[in-house]
Amino acid sequence: MKFSTMVLIAAATLGLGNIASAAETANGKKSSANAKTEAPKADVDTIVTTVCAACHNADGNSVITTNPRLAGQFPAYLSKQLNDFKSGARNNPIMAGMVATLTPDDMVKLGNYFGGQKPKNGNAKENGPGSMGEKIYKGGIATKGVAACASCHGPTGSGVPVQFPRIGGQHADYVTAQLKTFRSGERANDPAKMMQMIASRMSDQEIAAVSDYIQGLH
Repeated sequence: MKFSTMVLIAAATLGLGNIASAAETANGKKSSANAKTEAPKADVDTIVTTVCAACHNADGNSVITTNPRLAGQFPAYLSKQLNDFKSGARNNPIMAGMVATLTPDDMVKLGNYFGGQKPKNGNAKENGPGSMGEKIYKGGIATKGVAACASCHGPTGSGVPVQFPRIGGQHADYVTAQLKTFRSGERANDPAKMMQMIASRMSDQEIAAVSDYIQGLH
C-alpha cells in the first residue's frame, strides 16, 4: 500500500472518531440540558397547599358550604372523582382547571391524604329526629319510588367503599347542589345512573330537607 493512501485512511479514521466524539458530547450536553429544564414533581403537601386548600382547607374540612368536605372520604372515591373531572366524565369547569396538571399518581396521593384527615361534624338546621329529612333518609319516598338513602350510604352516612361515598356531615348546600345536578343530568358519573334516577323523582323541598338532615349525621 502506498504511503499516501495510508495517510488518507488514517486521516479518515481519525475524522470519524472525532465526529463520533463530538456527537456524544453534543448528546450529553442535550441530555444534561433536558434534565435541568425538566420540572420537579410536586409532593402531595405542596399540591394540597397550592391547589386544594383555598377551597377545601388543608385538613379537608371546608368552611365554604358550597365546597365539599373531603376529610375522611374514601381515598378511592376521591381519586375517581379527580379522574372524572379531568376526563370530563364529571362536568365542572372549575375543577377541570384545577386537575389539569395532576398525574394519576397525584390523584391517588391526594385521595389518600384527604381520606386520612379527621372529619368535623356538622349540624342540621331544621331536620332532626322526626323531620321530613329523616324520613326520606331512612325510609325513602315510597309513593315516588325513591329508595332510602341509608340503604346505600348507611344509617350514619358512613358510606360503603368504594361505590357509595361517605356523606354524613357533608354541607347541606353542597348536597343540595349535587342532587340537583344529578336530577338535571349535568352530573352523570354515578354507577348505573342510580343517583340520577333517585334525584329525578325528588322535589326541591324534599332535596333541601334530606340535605339538611345529612349535614347533621355523624
